[in-house]
Amino acid sequence: MQEKMPVLREPEKRRRGGKKLLAVLFLLFIVILGVLFFNSSISKVSTVTVEGQHFLSADTIRKTAGIAAGDAFFGTSAGKIETRIRQLKQIDTVKVTKSFPGSVTIKVKEFKTVAYTLSKNSELTAMLANGTSIAAGSDSIVDKPILSGWKDGDPVLADLCKMLATIPEDSITDFSEIKPSPSPSYPDRIKIYTRTRFEVITAVSLLPEKIPTLNAVIEIQPPGLVTMLLADKYASFTPEDAENQGISQK
Repeated sequence: MQEKMPVLREPEKRRRGGKKLLAVLFLLFIVILGVLFFNSSISKVSTVTVEGQHFLSADTIRKTAGIAAGDAFFGTSAGKIETRIRQLKQIDTVKVTKSFPGSVTIKVKEFKTVAYTLSKNSELTAMLANGTSIAAGSDSIVDKPILSGWKDGDPVLADLCKMLATIPEDSITDFSEIKPSPSPSYPDRIKIYTRTRFEVITAVSLLPEKIPTLNAVIEIQPPGLVTMLLADKYASFTPEDAENQGISQK
C-alpha cells in the first residue's frame, strides 16, 4: 500500500489592519498637534527688538523688515528679513537673530556720518559715507564739516563722502566747510575752509594723499591760502608773512 502524503497547508497571512490603523492614528495625532501649535501664541512673534540705529527710527526698520508681533514665528527666515532691511540706503550692515519662542532681534549699523548740510529751512541733514543723506533731527555737529553749494545727485559729492569716510577723523576735525569749485583740469576740485581760518583748494581724488601736507602747514604757518593740486603752494593772508611761506612746490 502506498502511504498518503500529508497535505501542506499554506501559511496564514498576517493581518496588517492593526498596523495600518496605528499609523493612521499616529499621523492624525501629529496633524492635531501641528494645528494646535500653529494656532497657539507660542508659535507667534512676541517681540521685535531693534538695536544700533541712530538716525532711522525703530518703527521704520520694523516696517521695512515686514515682521511684527503676532506674525508667525516660522513664517519668514532671518535671511529674508535681512534682505528687506538692506533696501534702506542708510544701512551698512544688519544681523537678524530669531530666538524661540517668539523673540526677534534686529541689529543694524548705519553708514558713518562724514558731514552735514543745511537745507533752505536751515534743517540739519547728515551726509553718510555712501553719499546718502538723512534728516539729522536734533543731532549736534561734532567735528564734521558743512557741505554747501552742492547739487542733489552730484556724483562728485558722493565721491567726497566716500573719501571723507576713509580719512581718520582727527585729520579732518579742522574742516568747517567744503564747497565745490570745479575747473576744466579738475572737475572734482573743491574748496575747504578750516576752523583755523585757512582756505584750501584741492581735488576730491587728491584729498587723502594731501591731508598730511595740509596738517603740517596748518601747524607751522599763519592762516593763508593753500593750493594742493599738481603743485602744493601756500600764501599767507598777511603780506608781512609772505616771506615765511614754508611749503615747497612739487
